[in-house]
Amino acid sequence: MSEITYTAVATSTAEGRNGGRATSDDGMLDVNLAVPKALGGAGGGTNPEQLFAAGWASCFIGAVRRVASVKKVPLNDLAVVAEVTLHHDTDANDFRLSAVLHLEASGIDQATADELVNGAHQLCPYSKATRGNIEVTLDATVA
Repeated sequence: MSEITYTAVATSTAEGRNGGRATSDDGMLDVNLAVPKALGGAGGGTNPEQLFAAGWASCFIGAVRRVASVKKVPLNDLAVVAEVTLHHDTDANDFRLSAVLHLEASGIDQATADELVNGAHQLCPYSKATRGNIEVTLDATVA
């Protein structure tokens, strides 16, 4: 049995993504939600896809750093850009997500960057939670 490390608690109220609000129990997260203008909404707030992308990018960069540490790869500048896309199949009235995770790194070669991305994808809890459930594309760019 594994030890509980941390449990995050968040609540969404009102209309959820359509004018609602999301808050965390510790008050550190308090955001207005809105349908993005790109989907015909009013905008003016964040949305579940942005929140998921931010969480995944933050978790994934930690996993990259952990893999690099184990492999004794020194890291300089590092960023992870997560793109989470909402797809709507209008014929089936069905929704699904896909994601692209981009590692941007400097001071390492392409092969090492690719190795770090693949290792992080095996370690990151978000990657584990979505594995087999959504299409995920990984890539790395080195400067």
